Amino acid sequence: AFHSCSSLNACTDQLCVVLSFGFWVPMGSVLALSTRPGRQNSPFPQDRPLSRWDRRDGRLPNPGSFDGLHRNCKDLFPQQIEGVKLVINKTLSSFFKVSHTFHLSAVAPSSYRFHAEHLQSDTDSKQTDSPMLIGEMDSSGSLNAHSLFHLSEKIRAKAVFQTQQAQFVTWQFETEYRGSDFTAAVTMANPDILRESVIMVAHFLQSVSPQLVLGGELVYHRGRAEEGGILTLAGQYSGPNWVATLNAGKGGAHASYYHRANKQIQVGVEFEVSTRTQETTFSFGYQMELPEAKMVFRGMLDSRCIIGGVLEKRLYPLPATLIMGAFVNHRADKLQVGLGVNVG
Repeated sequence: AFHSCSSLNACTDQLCVVLSFGFWVPMGSVLALSTRPGRQNSPFPQDRPLSRWDRRDGRLPNPGSFDGLHRNCKDLFPQQIEGVKLVINKTLSSFFKVSHTFHLSAVAPSSYRFHAEHLQSDTDSKQTDSPMLIGEMDSSGSLNAHSLFHLSEKIRAKAVFQTQQAQFVTWQFETEYRGSDFTAAVTMANPDILRESVIMVAHFLQSVSPQLVLGGELVYHRGRAEEGGILTLAGQYSGPNWVATLNAGKGGAHASYYHRANKQIQVGVEFEVSTRTQETTFSFGYQMELPEAKMVFRGMLDSRCIIGGVLEKRLYPLPATLIMGAFVNHRADKLQVGLGVNVG
């Protein structure tokens, strides 16, 4: 997984430096990385968030990808800051960018990461063969690599490779077809002929009405010891300023509700049930924007007694952003505090 992959600007050389540091205050002794996911950063372009009706020709739009159903709500939750981090980003051209990350952590080994991106430039279109390539390698030799190819205007293929030092952990291939009002995708993960194992995932989403999207996910796994499948049904209903989403299947259920109160305040609620772990979690997140003060605050509260917030302050007219965050786990009696400066 990648920390963040932002869109490239015009072909001006740009140098970006990110400095963040934090410390742990032992009230007993929150985990380095909470299981509460924050904003899901994807190295590829995001789907259109809320529009369910194409007013230009009166037709239903494409519903987007299955993985993006809960994105509106998840983007409201803050990301934790831990340790000391220095990130230097260098834009070499309008389609090529590299970055160096130095991370000093109190709960994990310190590391260095090299990140490279080759994206389509503004002049490229989906009809060209220009690929999107993103790779990242750390000081231990672990590698994350993503590639995306537009085979046609409606068909695109994606490949993901991940290694843990010298061993392959993940290798998966995905093909997606986007019609005028539906999306169908098939993913094959970790195929191994010698061990006779494979994981297959099929997604389908259909825009039924201007507000309603229905679909499902089928996961099939096979190995020498076991074989089985899990079917999950999904639905999403959108209003003028809110989105309600539900996934339900044999493995559990995931419901989310996103509401935009006004231009400054957005709130989201998530409810997750897992039949495998026998756990139920409830999370509340919100985002408040103050454009005049150039400030954004994100906060969260969940049923595991974890409370956290992150404040981002634009230091205008300087090209810098101040980031401050704190997370408290009352049940485990732990506190995590972080501070960051984003320059560029």
